[in-house]
Amino acid sequence: MTFVQIVEGKTDRWDEMDRLMDAWAEQTRGKRTATHSMVGRDRTDTGHWVEIVEFPSYEEAVKNSRLPETNRVFEQLVALCTEPPTFTDLDVVRDEQLNKETARRFFQEVAGSGGAPSAIGELCTTDCRSHDPAEGREVVGLEDFERAVEAYREALGLVFTVEGQIAEGDEVATSWRARGVHRGEFMEMAPTGKHVEFSGTTVQRFRDGKICESRWHWDALGLLRQIGAVGV
Repeated sequence: MTFVQIVEGKTDRWDEMDRLMDAWAEQTRGKRTATHSMVGRDRTDTGHWVEIVEFPSYEEAVKNSRLPETNRVFEQLVALCTEPPTFTDLDVVRDEQLNKETARRFFQEVAGSGGAPSAIGELCTTDCRSHDPAEGREVVGLEDFERAVEAYREALGLVFTVEGQIAEGDEVATSWRARGVHRGEFMEMAPTGKHVEFSGTTVQRFRDGKICESRWHWDALGLLRQIGAVGV
């Protein structure tokens, strides 16, 4: 079970503490068992800091705390604080990665033939941008994006399968596989009725919980070969 430790403290020597955290990260490189660490400062009390550290399990957190470097740095950290830090230990019982879910919904509810392009307004910002080399131009804004999505839906009747996702910061990378039938004009190619299948990865950037930018990387050449637009 994923384990999270929340450490809170107060200091009037933030710059020194920041350098100490850098030193600890360097000293424990390749040794520490934490998978994610985040430090924040209170907007209303800049001396109040909070660190949230994630571990694969409680047992891995214990291993991390037993590193000699961790103990040494903790003693220096306490010396920089105006009062002793406090610790909260949490077993994670729910972990909802909302941006990943929104990205998944985009492929299921917007891009896929079973969805509706109009749902794009719920999932994307009004000034969203889409970069797709196959388009030959940058798609800008909800209406333009909706038209581009609808063109693919009408031409290929695609059904998307999400095969994997990676989230980091405000970006989500989704690897997908699409299947469909060439039932409408596509890139000036008349419908052939051929079944198509191709894969790709889309990296989407989020702002305020909505997709504001999409960068598409997919096997356009493979698709064109399947419908006979280019030679094998």
